[in-house]
Amino acid sequence: CPSSKENALVRLKKTSLIATATGFRSVKYPFSLYLETRKDEVCSIRSKFPNKLPVIVERYIREKALPLLDKTKFLVPFELTLGQFLCLLRNKIALDSTQALFLLVAEKSMSCMSSSMGEVYSHHSDTDGFLYITYASQDMFGAPQHAARPPC
Repeated sequence: CPSSKENALVRLKKTSLIATATGFRSVKYPFSLYLETRKDEVCSIRSKFPNKLPVIVERYIREKALPLLDKTKFLVPFELTLGQFLCLLRNKIALDSTQALFLLVAEKSMSCMSSSMGEVYSHHSDTDGFLYITYASQDMFGAPQHAARPPC
């Protein structure tokens, strides 16, 4: 892990650039902290919990049906499968049986549900050390139809 004195100097230099360039607007989690800060956070997590993986779970940006999770950071064991993690998230969100929950790993792919979180982490972890997972839903079994549609 890099020293905190070096990172403080880098953060101080980047703070003035980001403050003038963006005007302190709110952005998504991965960009709200500087890369070095996120790397330090992962380094500290991995040293305290060497058998756990740092995972950040966020709702898809256009998702309307699902609520936000009360927390976005999870420490997950290596051997937990993606399917088991999906069940954990379904319970946290308290989904109805007519709704499906989809997980996008690294905002671009759907991984095999039988693969372990360790495998997913090794293939899709970000440069900062976190694994980013996005969740979204899909209505099933009798989604409401619009009356204005003409019959086919």
